[in-house]
Amino acid sequence: MITLILPAVFIGLLFHGIHRKVIARIQGRPGPPIWQEILHTLKFSFKQTWIPKTASMPMYVFIVAVSIAIWTGAFYIVFSGGSLLLLFAVFMLHKITEHGLGLSSGSPYGKFGAIRSVMSAASEIPLFATIAGIYVVTGSLMISDITKYQEIHGPLLIHAFPIAIALYIVILSKMHYGPFSIIEAKEIVSGNRTEHFGVWRAGLEVAYALKTFVLLAAFVLLFIGALPWYLMLLAMLILLVSLSFVCAFTPMLSPFDAVAMQTVITGILAVYIIFLGVMG
Repeated sequence: MITLILPAVFIGLLFHGIHRKVIARIQGRPGPPIWQEILHTLKFSFKQTWIPKTASMPMYVFIVAVSIAIWTGAFYIVFSGGSLLLLFAVFMLHKITEHGLGLSSGSPYGKFGAIRSVMSAASEIPLFATIAGIYVVTGSLMISDITKYQEIHGPLLIHAFPIAIALYIVILSKMHYGPFSIIEAKEIVSGNRTEHFGVWRAGLEVAYALKTFVLLAAFVLLFIGALPWYLMLLAMLILLVSLSFVCAFTPMLSPFDAVAMQTVITGILAVYIIFLGVMG
């Protein structure tokens, strides 16, 4: 499993580059080359690095290591067929690291990003609907059991499409340049990452590359099922491009609108899940 982490990071960074390229082409711009995020990470790895005077030194460094660790753990959970509840715990920890990342630097822009990360915790609400819906349909929260269920009954993408939409929205909220990316809005520079540079930024890029890879892979496994590795990557790429289209065509929402929209979507899905439970 550990030997797969480096390829996953490489593919995640490549996916970030493809994401930027698709958005740029849709918006009539040439955009950077698709390997640009890989070059950025390598560049940051060798740039001069220090810790700002305003930073809380232990948290400033520790939060980067924690970010990498939790998404490495999520990678293991997904590909070992572990529990969705553990994956949900990773989402919660990610919110804590986002908040700590912004507070640790002492920058006002970072602090605004940290505050917005708390507000954007509403983006995790559709995840409740996803977990509950999958359990109602399959009777299990183990990813291995869910993939076996789909081998017999077919993809959940067909049988439980609204539940797939819930997880799609969760993934959309984690994408750069998306409608829910309020912690990275341009008015607060780079948000909670503003003062992390050099090797610290390279570490964050690695963590976020793993995050993107894990989220896309989890969606494919949960709603399409187990596939050969090349079809798995193709399905992940198609999913990524669809997310890029949404990001390219939708403006960034205000914090209030982002929370309100995700809450309404979760309410609709809750009614659907209750209907499934009654019919089942």
